[in-house]
Amino acid sequence: RLDNGRYPTTAQGLQTLRAAPTVQPLPNNWQGPYLRKEVPLDPWRNSYIFISPGTVNPTGYDLLSLGADGEYGGEGEDLDVVSW
Repeated sequence: RLDNGRYPTTAQGLQTLRAAPTVQPLPNNWQGPYLRKEVPLDPWRNSYIFISPGTVNPTGYDLLSLGADGEYGGEGEDLDVVSW
């Protein structure tokens, strides 16, 4: 966000932290990679869900893991892990 004035879009995704996006709107000042390694998987070996602009954080982004069951909601180990 500091380099480009905005977060990547949902379509651009977290991979934008490793490689310049190819999906519009293209950033004017991408200076990555911003991570040394690939974006990690969640503790259950699933991809994190990145929504930007966020539903919960409309001026930023939402980042979440769906827990052990890989589905929205749940309890215990199946509970979603969210950034808000």
